[in-house]
Amino acid sequence: MEIVAKILIGFVALEHLYILWMEMFAWETKGKEVFKSALPPEMFKPTKGLAANQGLYNGFLAAGLIWSLVICDEKWQVNVSLFFLGCVAIAGIYGAISATKKIFFVQALPALLGIIAVLLSDYL
Repeated sequence: MEIVAKILIGFVALEHLYILWMEMFAWETKGKEVFKSALPPEMFKPTKGLAANQGLYNGFLAAGLIWSLVICDEKWQVNVSLFFLGCVAIAGIYGAISATKKIFFVQALPALLGIIAVLLSDYL
């Protein structure tokens, strides 16, 4: 189960690195494709700075998850991974409530599965 947990943590980290890239560097191109139903096309240029700020926060989540994969102490590794996966899950649940339900499946569900896998690998 530990391998499954690490794969899920890596997947969530990669997903947030992608979000960082899109929101910080490709907001007016790829962001327009991804969020076409959420924002009218003319809003991408004026919201570029806001999106970049969100992207930076997604980068911090990815950094924390990557950090959790390289920590040698098992207890610290579990605690750090649970903290950052929990942050992602909460953000995904909030996004599903406040923006679109799709965010739950894209962001929160992988994090929740990661939390379950970490907890199972920690106690088995």
